Amino acid sequence: MSKAFTRENDTPDDDDLDDPAPLPQGFKNYMTPPGFQRMQEELRHLLRVERPKVVEVVSWAAGNGDRSENGDYLYGKKRLREIDRRIRFLNKRLESAVVVNPQDQKNREQIFFGATVTYAREDGSENTITIVGADEVDPDRGHVSWISPIARALLKAREGDMVDVRTPAGMEQVEVLEIRYAG
Repeated sequence: MSKAFTRENDTPDDDDLDDPAPLPQGFKNYMTPPGFQRMQEELRHLLRVERPKVVEVVSWAAGNGDRSENGDYLYGKKRLREIDRRIRFLNKRLESAVVVNPQDQKNREQIFFGATVTYAREDGSENTITIVGADEVDPDRGHVSWISPIARALLKAREGDMVDVRTPAGMEQVEVLEIRYAG
């Protein structure tokens, strides 16, 4: 059989791989303007900088003869598949994005998407989180997805409300101390 009709490796097709951060069925892909912009910039960088560099290396390596033992070629092809998979993911997410600007929130007395919330736990500790889109999660900065258990429990609550949150350790009650919106 001709090598043209065989696979170069035994890894699954890129299309067979699951979405790295699937949204639950029926949920919208809400994003803040900065999160949307970051994804657009990453996509632009992959298309204009990363991918052309890797294509150049793969083309050069392909011209060096036997591809089966050519590390530059094999690694380059693998990297190209990773970049293409990320490009497809970013395109799908950006196409389905619903950009919500927290500054436009009229009802600032309740917790909605984009709110920065300070709450007190039962043990007396205080936490501050900002409710953002699923692709903007950054625990180090206190950014949690609007579909996370804490965010879903806090949505529509007001300052002073006691809210039940389902945690791995069981139900916990938290008190909303402060609600802020950027801007």
